[in-house]
Amino acid sequence: MADAPTVLPALPARLDVPEPVIEIVRTLEEAGHAAWCVGGALRDAVLRVPHADFDVATSAPPDQVRKLFRRTVPVGERFGTVGVLDRGGVLHEVTTFRHDVRTDGRHAEVEFGASLEEDLARRDFTINALAHHPLTHEWRDPFHGADDLARGIVRAVGEPADRIREDYLRLLRAIRFAARFDFAIDPSTWTAMRELAPGLGRLSAERVRDEWFKGLETARTLDLLVRLWHASGAAAVWLPELNPGPIPSSADTAPRDAVLLTAVLTNSPAAVLRRLKASNAEISRAEVLARVPAGPPPGDERAVRRWLSGAAAATDDALRAEQLRTGKPAGWLADVERIRERGDAVRRGDLAINGGDLLALGLTGPAVGRVLDRLLDRTLDDPALNRRDTLLALARELA
Repeated sequence: MADAPTVLPALPARLDVPEPVIEIVRTLEEAGHAAWCVGGALRDAVLRVPHADFDVATSAPPDQVRKLFRRTVPVGERFGTVGVLDRGGVLHEVTTFRHDVRTDGRHAEVEFGASLEEDLARRDFTINALAHHPLTHEWRDPFHGADDLARGIVRAVGEPADRIREDYLRLLRAIRFAARFDFAIDPSTWTAMRELAPGLGRLSAERVRDEWFKGLETARTLDLLVRLWHASGAAAVWLPELNPGPIPSSADTAPRDAVLLTAVLTNSPAAVLRRLKASNAEISRAEVLARVPAGPPPGDERAVRRWLSGAAAATDDALRAEQLRTGKPAGWLADVERIRERGDAVRRGDLAINGGDLLALGLTGPAVGRVLDRLLDRTLDDPALNRRDTLLALARELA
């Protein structure tokens, strides 16, 4: 697992909390309710990394939150969350203090009326169990999350096995946070993760997919993310096709495309994406990419044109995948760029004539497609043939 960072963050005396969030806290407090900023935005602010909006936790029950604010939307009232819209239409989540009554490893049944400390106690990791008051600038850190942020450790709140059994997704979240921040995982938390990994099978495919995609998009190094999925046992349950690596470091600086990375990191990406219930478009994209022919020899433009013809709409994905796999641009990329700049025909639609022209010559039915394919085949060998008069003459010969 990753080494702890050398720069030790400390809880700042003040946070730059947006004014609409401060107003929400002030309104709740003036009505006699406790209100605090909570959630991952606090963690990220301490680490000085980009973060989402601050969530608010309050002693006010959901019905009181709705009464106090003019514009609210139901976000998850069953779990105590009300969306409050500010003057600009931005939604801020306000959640009632709660504690778990019972869980099944996937979902929790919660009860309101808890204290802030009880609410923080139900969080997954110490680094996520912080609270900050934007009016008094006070911090609450009952589980020493600041210390773990300083040392670069992902540690479960309380007993690790209990936290994971409450929601097995926490196992995957621990992996994601460790890979995102290059943090170590606390040994007792890691032991519980490995022992309880078979329970990941209880999760819905959609939740696992979202966690896998988030991990791919945010990991500091993809190699660490993949190693943690394997070492924890998570890959054996959900991603048995996940290749062990190593992964070129250049993949860490490339734009993060979760579908393309899944295609590069697994040996059967379409099957993986189906299991994770990805969209039809995402699955289709992986299937098309899998059908792209092997890369052509650099410098052989005829072979490169034929490769482009076979790659079709997946060309750019295939070029990016090659760079992700090897750590350097495809050897035939310069040929591709020259061919594209010249506008050589590599698909039917690039030909100087179309099906209507062949119908005018008297061709009908499947013969139109067959002749267009043969014309394309000829122009792939010799792009100079792609002239209207030349192709019409060839079409007459082939008809």
